[in-house]
Amino acid sequence: MSMQKNVVLFGPPGAGKGTQAVRLGTFLKVPHISTGNMFRHHIKNQTPLGKKVKEYSEKGLLVPDDVTIAMVKERLGQPDVRNGFLLDGFPRSIPQAEELDRILAGSGLPLHHVINIQVSDAEIRGRLAKRATLEGRQDDADPTVIQKRIDTYKNQSEPCLSTYRPKGIVRDINGLGSIEDVFGRIQKVFA
Repeated sequence: MSMQKNVVLFGPPGAGKGTQAVRLGTFLKVPHISTGNMFRHHIKNQTPLGKKVKEYSEKGLLVPDDVTIAMVKERLGQPDVRNGFLLDGFPRSIPQAEELDRILAGSGLPLHHVINIQVSDAEIRGRLAKRATLEGRQDDADPTVIQKRIDTYKNQSEPCLSTYRPKGIVRDINGLGSIEDVFGRIQKVFA
């Protein structure tokens, strides 16, 4: 696979983005850049950024654009992304999508695919409740916070897809079934 692959992975909370992103990054042989992982790292290490991020995530809110954009811009400036990258958890708002376009245009890195994992609200609620039990993810334990996260995704993140659809790069993927089933559907995009 010599062709460059610059990919954004999209989907609601609990859609399996993180799980699929790890597999896809390995499959494409590109760095998996997860804003969630970056945020969790800062929270765990109780950095000033981590304390800010924790406040927002406990309320089911998105981290402010300027903080997230600065973090992603710095990461996309590193040499290992020259042969492709997989963004997981960014962009999550129209301003972030617009800024990503500017960053990529300035770096000469076109976006090839936006993989959109689709899962129903009922499935999301079930998955997040299960994840809270299995992984101890406190932000997934409260049904009110779960609904807020779903609403935030629909109101702020999902509209980003409308900026990518006219470019013909959005690939809608059914997110139901086993991890292998969903990954098989994603792999077909790159066949």
